[in-house]
Amino acid sequence: MDPISTLHYKKDSTLALLWEAGDRGFEIHYFEQKDLFIHRGKAFGQSRLLKVSRDPASWFELSESSLIELSSLDIILMRKDPPFDIEYIYTTCILELAEMLGVRIINKPQSLRDFNEKLFTTWFPDISPPTLVTRDSQLLKDFFHEQKDIVCKPLEGMGGLSVFHLIEGDENFSVVWEILSNQGTRYIMAQQYIPDIVDGDKRILLINGEPIPYALARVPSPGEFRGNLARGAKGVAKPLSQRDREICDRVGPLFREKGLFFVGIDVIGDYLTEINITSPTCIRELDEQCHLNIAKTFWDAIPCV
Repeated sequence: MDPISTLHYKKDSTLALLWEAGDRGFEIHYFEQKDLFIHRGKAFGQSRLLKVSRDPASWFELSESSLIELSSLDIILMRKDPPFDIEYIYTTCILELAEMLGVRIINKPQSLRDFNEKLFTTWFPDISPPTLVTRDSQLLKDFFHEQKDIVCKPLEGMGGLSVFHLIEGDENFSVVWEILSNQGTRYIMAQQYIPDIVDGDKRILLINGEPIPYALARVPSPGEFRGNLARGAKGVAKPLSQRDREICDRVGPLFREKGLFFVGIDVIGDYLTEINITSPTCIRELDEQCHLNIAKTFWDAIPCV
């Protein structure tokens, strides 16, 4: 995970998972990326035992580090936030060595490498908005003229960073393409703009392919089109609609097949727009508003614990 001191005590989902693990008496080992390494074909880590509490003034305690082989653990949660860069890929390779010796890794390292959180939606064109992934300015221009109202975003972004909304006739089209594609050297994604964003970008959490029965609709703040909490959106819990459940039924079996145990999908209106597999959030907001314990559901769904 990222340095534990950087977690937000009041809203971080990783902390909810840690609290429940602690309540169950688990021995919790803490690693950052820099703590993992491979030696003679085996995966190791400089582990620090972690204790967590619900005291906002002092909510975690770390022991001195000690060297352990990762295969000695029962379960490893990969909760490192993006960016999804080459160092992230190397980390999944280290974790995969431990997985080969029987450790349950959540989410599966190979699937973390294989499925980009933006591109993964293209596996489901029947439930996603019209989408283009390209580096070519003419293809993007043609798509823009066809759809007339689009959203453009980088494939590696998170939290609504560098997402642009273009309406027909917008003179900034060329600038947006230049910035996002770095003059045609990087792929970008364009999607049809969905007006239902005014009602919120719904985050739906799935555990082993099964959805939590409530979504967190992240309603954009005034003057903003991005439904991201990091961009000032307001999170409002809502029961899943019939369409939400249809989308979950469509994606859930593949998540289970690919070892994607904990996933957060984003739904705007009737469309799947993103699939978050690296470090899904919104546990705390849904727990508070709907009187849930999603972390309990998470750990209950793992047979070996």
